Amino acid sequence: MNPPPTDQLPNDDAPTATSTAAAWPGPLRALWGAVATVLSVLSTVIFSFPSAIAAFFDNGHAATPILRQWAGSIMRLCGVRVEIEGLEHLEGLGPCVMIANHQSLFDILAVIWKIPGEVRFVAKKEILKLPVLGFILHKSENVVIDREAGGRAIRRAIQVVRHGYSICVFAEGHRYSDNRVHEFNDGAAWLAILAKIPCVPMAISGTSSMMPRGARFVVPGRRMRIRIGAPIATVGLKSVDRAALTRQLEERVRAAFTTEV
Repeated sequence: MNPPPTDQLPNDDAPTATSTAAAWPGPLRALWGAVATVLSVLSTVIFSFPSAIAAFFDNGHAATPILRQWAGSIMRLCGVRVEIEGLEHLEGLGPCVMIANHQSLFDILAVIWKIPGEVRFVAKKEILKLPVLGFILHKSENVVIDREAGGRAIRRAIQVVRHGYSICVFAEGHRYSDNRVHEFNDGAAWLAILAKIPCVPMAISGTSSMMPRGARFVVPGRRMRIRIGAPIATVGLKSVDRAALTRQLEERVRAAFTTEV
C-alpha cells in the first residue's frame, strides 16, 4: 500500500499552529517569528555539541538521530508542516542521489527530519568556516566541495555512498527565493553515474517565503511540500550522458514543483 501524501509522522507535525497561523494578526506572527528564530539558534547550540561528539563514531552514523531531532525541533518551533508525496519510490531503493531545487534553509531541515534512511548533503567548502557546525557537517559524512579539487570531492562522495548514505544535491548551485526552478548543474548526475546508483528527482515547494536570503527572522506557520519522483537508473550510463540525465531530472523537478502550497 502506498503511503498517504501527507506528513508521515503524525506526532511531529504542527497542525494547530499551521492551520491557525493564517488568522494571526501581523504583529503576533512577527513576534512568533522572532521568538522562533532565537529559539532555533539556541536549539542549534544545544544540539551541536552532542552531534560533534557522535560524528566521530561509526562513520558519522551515530550523529544521524541527533541531527534529526535538531531539525525537528526547529521545524516545530517555526510551526512548519511538511507534506510528502512519493515516499513509495524510496522503498527498498538503498543509497541514491536525490536531486532537488533549493529555496530556503528549511529545505535542508525538512530532508533531515522527514526523508527515511540517512541522507547527507553536498555543501560548498565555505561551510567549514562555521564554528562547530562546519566541523559537524564535515565529520558526519557530508560532502564538502572544493571547486579546485573536483576529483577529490567525487571520490569522497562515492566513499560516503559506500558507507550507506544517500546524498542530496541542490542542483541549482545556489538558493533562490523567487519561487522558481532554475537551471540544474550536471555534477549530481555525474556523481550518480560514477557511483552507479539511481537518481531521484525531488521537488521542494513552499519554502521560498519562510526565510528568504537576507531575511533576519523566519515567517512561521507555513506549509511546504516535497514531491519525490520515480528513480532513474544509471546502470550503463557514461560520463557523456550526464548532460542528458541532468535535463531529464530538471524537467521532472519542474513538473512536480508548485507555486501554491
